[in-house]
Amino acid sequence: MLRAGRFTLVHAGLLLFALAIVARAAHVQLMQHDEWARRAEQQQVAIQSLPAPRGAILDATGEPLVQSRESLRLAVAPHELGDREAIRTALRTAGVPARFVARAVDTARRWVELPGSYTLDAVGPLLGRDGIHATPVSERLYPSAEGIQLIVGSTRDGEGSSGIELALDSLLSGTAGSVPMLRDRWSRRFESPRFTATAPRPGNTVVLTMHHAVQEIVERALDEAVRETRASGGDVVVVNPHTGEVLAMASRRRGGKATMGVLTDPYEPGSTLKPILAARLLELQRARVDEVISTPAGTLSVPGFRRVIRDLHVEDRQSLADVIRFSSNVGIIKFGRRLTAREQYEAMRDAGFGMATGVPFPSEASGTLPHPRNWWLPTAASMAMGYGIAVTPLQLAMAYASIANGGELLEPVLVREIRSPEGELIWSAGRRVVRRVMSENTARVMRDVLAGVVDSGTARAAQLATYEVGGKSGTSRNASSGRYVADSYLASFVGLFPADEPQFVVLVKINDPAGSYFGGSTAAPVSKVVLEAFLAARDAAIDRGALVRPSLATGDAADSSVPLVSSGGSDSPARDMVAGSPPGSGADGASAVSVAEPHEQDLPEDLAVAAPRLVPLLQVDSLRAAEQQRSEVQRAVPDVRGRPLREAALRLHEAGFRVRITDAALGETTPIAGSLLPPGSLVRLGRGR
Repeated sequence: MLRAGRFTLVHAGLLLFALAIVARAAHVQLMQHDEWARRAEQQQVAIQSLPAPRGAILDATGEPLVQSRESLRLAVAPHELGDREAIRTALRTAGVPARFVARAVDTARRWVELPGSYTLDAVGPLLGRDGIHATPVSERLYPSAEGIQLIVGSTRDGEGSSGIELALDSLLSGTAGSVPMLRDRWSRRFESPRFTATAPRPGNTVVLTMHHAVQEIVERALDEAVRETRASGGDVVVVNPHTGEVLAMASRRRGGKATMGVLTDPYEPGSTLKPILAARLLELQRARVDEVISTPAGTLSVPGFRRVIRDLHVEDRQSLADVIRFSSNVGIIKFGRRLTAREQYEAMRDAGFGMATGVPFPSEASGTLPHPRNWWLPTAASMAMGYGIAVTPLQLAMAYASIANGGELLEPVLVREIRSPEGELIWSAGRRVVRRVMSENTARVMRDVLAGVVDSGTARAAQLATYEVGGKSGTSRNASSGRYVADSYLASFVGLFPADEPQFVVLVKINDPAGSYFGGSTAAPVSKVVLEAFLAARDAAIDRGALVRPSLATGDAADSSVPLVSSGGSDSPARDMVAGSPPGSGADGASAVSVAEPHEQDLPEDLAVAAPRLVPLLQVDSLRAAEQQRSEVQRAVPDVRGRPLREAALRLHEAGFRVRITDAALGETTPIAGSLLPPGSLVRLGRGR
């Protein structure tokens, strides 16, 4: 009986143990199936990542600026290799360095990573062999032009590290794919039909507003200008004033180094700031473009300045138009006094100065615009001359674009659109108006004033033979470490092409040129070279249909409703000869006026942005001496009063003059009939009020 009880107990224990095993097996297989299947898959399946091709970056014409190229990185497991001699030969043929070839076939090593990446064609014979492990990678191919390289930026480890690549990294990065591979106990990998691969999704395509052809023209012109003037560097930016699109930008610094100074290096603009102040005076009706003020002997004493301000072009009386045309510091200061400090500050702020433009590029500078509460006694006068404020070339170009497009400050556009890998439009840049800076009428008058600067003012070196150009030159002193550098200048010019209905705004700045340092004789010729190259190129984004529009079309929106009036009077033959003098009358296009440079001890303190303790006293833009112009061959302006408009214009053309229609009395010309002008000079002809 006792013996039977023991057997029963043993059998019961074994039964319970068996039931426990069955229960545990059921729990593992039924309840924990997914977990153990996952663990088994982790041991048996290796997920190989497939990098997604990064999105392309195109220029405005669709030409690729940056593309992705698929390549392979190789690793070798020497102990898995079969025919080592064949592998050795194939590796050498693929261009693998000799020392790594030796390592790859050395059985004493378990794993060898080969440097670099290789195209499929180069390593095709190696793929599929035992011991050869290939990993696909995506490489970026960048353009050769330095300026575009800086704008586009670069990548590091597949991620954007600078430029557009960094700013739009999330859009350019695609979604990586994956390929599950079976793995045995020796870590060898095999394809399995049981698992489905996930294809990588490429990144989006980014289309920039840059034009590759325009960029090349700009970079060549800037390099040549820096070399010929022996300058320390320079900047050029080209924008479409109607859309805000940046078509090209290039910067060079000492040694020819390419930078993004157009966006990152603010400077004091000098006289190129005067049209912005003049436009606000017209807008507030504090002045008229033909209003004449006294500028006695071209001198003015300003409280806070240690020396008298002197104009290089000396006139006792000048109109606002002539103040801009001849870059009169005395005149702009006297006109500027009609604005309060707040109004002058708002004129600069509304033009976009003192704040970043918002262009999608890392590290854009905002410039400097001091608030009126921080102004000193002579700050208003200093700022009227273009000092005490720092702007980037792009900011200044966009301010002039408001004059060109009818008075609207636009946000600059660098990215035109973004498209999906399938080509569908995801996002498109629209025309974004920041604010209205001036009325259309004021903008039209200012375009006429700027046309006079190029036609008969300080920027005649920017003239084109067939099209009228408007613009303003400027020359400011260079600063370093908070002080102005002796005999060091920044020559600049901002041009509108063509003057009546601008398609481009071109800004040129040359840093510290040797020899002539005037903006009109150094920077203006560079803009002429750029524009001539645009006209010669077939793909330079020019609307040629608009350029050939008949110049005598009535109701032309570009015609000024207020004709320019010279301060000496329209009946002054001597003044008319000066106004009509052609470019190049001097030996090198520089001013014939000799000017003594200001000394540091003569300058007031705490005014300039770049050098708080120094304020320049002389504006160095100037005209050539009148004696040189009188030596040119002159022609008399014919009397066309009483003749029909087209007949009058034809007579002026036959006499060798360029004609621009204004709203003056029918047949009235400026300069008046009988004035002596060089061939090719501009004569304004009234269509009748």
